Amino acid sequence: MARNFRELRDGMSAEAKAASVAEHSRLVDEMSLHQLRRARELTQTKIAGELHMGQGDVSKLERRTDMYVSTLASYLQAVGADLEIRAVFPDGRAVKITQFSE
Repeated sequence: MARNFRELRDGMSAEAKAASVAEHSRLVDEMSLHQLRRARELTQTKIAGELHMGQGDVSKLERRTDMYVSTLASYLQAVGADLEIRAVFPDGRAVKITQFSE
């Protein structure tokens, strides 16, 4: 018999609930380009129109592991975001890199 998710969640230990919240946070904070696009409920065709390229080109772009900063910035603008590049040091200090700003 299927169980309601609320019942399952209510039956979880405090540690399991905390682990679940942490994992959810990690998944929301870390996304590939195609996951980000889908989370924003956008299609590759819509992005392709914004970037003046074909849908197949958007598909290829989403699978790339290396691209120009300007290409990434354009893609992110098409999904409604701005690109911010930071250098994060071992002590936790982060510095925003402004060299790529328009």
